[in-house]
Amino acid sequence: MGRVSQAQAEENRRRVVETASRLFKEQGGQISVADVMKAAGLTHGGFYKQFASKEALFDEATTHAFAASVGGTATEAASPGAEIDAYLSTEHRDDVAGGCPVAALAADIARGQGGPAAQHQYSEGVSEMAQRLATDQDDGLSRLCTMVGALVLARATKGEPVSEEILATARKALGRDD
Repeated sequence: MGRVSQAQAEENRRRVVETASRLFKEQGGQISVADVMKAAGLTHGGFYKQFASKEALFDEATTHAFAASVGGTATEAASPGAEIDAYLSTEHRDDVAGGCPVAALAADIARGQGGPAAQHQYSEGVSEMAQRLATDQDDGLSRLCTMVGALVLARATKGEPVSEEILATARKALGRDD
């Protein structure tokens, strides 16, 4: 089998990062490199031609997750209220892989998954999201804490009536009465 072109190598790397970003959010940092590569439709052997380590992939996937999140949620939600409504919806609760990296990656980042680059990107993402949620009376951090906590709890209780109650209670606490 011949060598791939530089363009194909770049496309393969992009596909691995996008796939890893989705899988890390959905399944956590314990997912294997082999499983990431299989999901990307590539061989495990090709991983080390693109990345120095799984930590390096986690770092890059975290950066990608936040870039995709800002590109989606922030542009779709015209106001903090609309962002709160979208964030605390059953659709967002159920879309872990496509959802917010703040909620999905919190436990992995807290456990030291990835390196300093992932930790820094996560911190920057939290700050940027809080700024988007800020009002004249609030710097956005309390709103973000309420939203992320509610989303994590709603995901953990999915399928139980309390899951919907958590989302509704958080929306109400943030002034978004149903």
